[in-house]
Amino acid sequence: MSKVKNKIKRLKKYHKWPGLIISLILIYYAVSGILMNHRSLFSGTDINRNLLPKDFQYKNWNLAALKGNQTISKDSILVYGNIGVWLTDSSMLNFSDFNSGFPKGIDNRKIFDVHLSKNNNLYAGTLFGLYNYNFELSKWQKIPLNIEIERFVSIISKGDTLIAMNRSYVFKGLDEGLNTKFEKIQLKAPKNYKNKVGLFETMWQIHSGEVFGLPGKLFVDFIGLLIISLSITGIIYFFFPKLIKRRKRKEKSTQNLAQSIKWSLKWHNKIGAWFIVFLVLLCLTGMFLRPPLLIPISSVNIPAIKFTHLDRPNPWYDDLRDIIYDDEKDSYILAGYNGLYELKTLNSIPRLFQSQPPVSVMGINVFEKYDRNTYIIGSFSGLFLWSPQSLLVYDYISGKPYQGNSFGKPFGSIAISGMIKDYNNNLHFVDYGNGILPLNRSVRFPEMPDNIIENSPMSLWSLSLEIHTGRIFHFLLGNFYILIVPLTGIVSIIVILSGYFLWRRKKKRKK
Repeated sequence: MSKVKNKIKRLKKYHKWPGLIISLILIYYAVSGILMNHRSLFSGTDINRNLLPKDFQYKNWNLAALKGNQTISKDSILVYGNIGVWLTDSSMLNFSDFNSGFPKGIDNRKIFDVHLSKNNNLYAGTLFGLYNYNFELSKWQKIPLNIEIERFVSIISKGDTLIAMNRSYVFKGLDEGLNTKFEKIQLKAPKNYKNKVGLFETMWQIHSGEVFGLPGKLFVDFIGLLIISLSITGIIYFFFPKLIKRRKRKEKSTQNLAQSIKWSLKWHNKIGAWFIVFLVLLCLTGMFLRPPLLIPISSVNIPAIKFTHLDRPNPWYDDLRDIIYDDEKDSYILAGYNGLYELKTLNSIPRLFQSQPPVSVMGINVFEKYDRNTYIIGSFSGLFLWSPQSLLVYDYISGKPYQGNSFGKPFGSIAISGMIKDYNNNLHFVDYGNGILPLNRSVRFPEMPDNIIENSPMSLWSLSLEIHTGRIFHFLLGNFYILIVPLTGIVSIIVILSGYFLWRRKKKRKK
């Protein structure tokens, strides 16, 4: 009997005190998660960066402020990235806003590519669609396309043909600006293709509910609301008995408080018991979406879960990252989630290159031709020169041959988020955390001007992501912040399971 009592006492201890601490954390996880699940809905809401810790304030073009640039005339250059599009000249000292036409909200001017065609039509690939710039009206205009995924990641030209790519399809049409009529092309499956997806992607979609489309996301939102309810009812059950004792000593009424405790306990137990599987699954999948637990799963592929959002007839669904056309070789080079491929035409079977440069699971951010047989590749795994013909990969920083695994490493010594080629063809590389890297000591890149900083807030979605990943606490914990997600997940699972076992035992005793 004493052993049973000790077990119950231990379960209560595991549930009560960790539950109290974790409840407040889970509330902000639930709220931020719900906001993240509906990015387009909240895309018009921004947060002033001056209200946030210094880690989230722009300095030296960091935080993916710059992705790339496009020269549009003799002395006019557009720079673009998370800050939108800005016009400057060859000195890159003065910048003017070039975002007219984009909807309100910094998320609506998150730019992945800007391209000037041979017909002098200007295009932008954004998070929420493909745009053409109307020089007469001096504003961007959205090109109407009936598509599910609006994120356009790359725009190129081949002769008078415009080619735009979102995360799932390639769109090809005669370059006519806003009037371009696009043909949607589903790229063929590569040789030896198997319907497998990354374990990271699978975990991500299960965690967000996207694995079952919008209904799945709404269900996860519902679970988030239940987590908030569990946290609040748990806090009530913890503190209200003490309030009742105080009121009794003062001979005040305690009826309402007692009813609140009874109601809270009833629904706390029912919600926890009914939804235990979903609660544990949500915690478990969330733990693996950030380092350190992300690292062992980052390069693992598994069969796509049948009858879900992951099981698509399109082998490239949500898999495309970038594309370039090499006119010297008259072929396309495609960057996908699982590697780099060559295509002679857009209807060819993609051929996976034998040698592969390291590219983070977070995606490729720099992909440009460097010389006749070499390409420059940048991602959060670092910066590399890749020569597919000679099967060699060089670390751009050290100049030494790269030794190691090609894909899967989420973070390298530098996290490349963009590249700028100035008017004299000098290359400037952008690190996510530090901004412009001082690799070219003879040419110094200009400081980030105040007018760009003042007009580049943080989107509510991005702030929710920083909260959800724990990065918001970097200024307090340093690099130890990465432990917040796994520790929160472990403690949450302990609290959920201990509460469930206590409820089961109580239910059995009543019978």
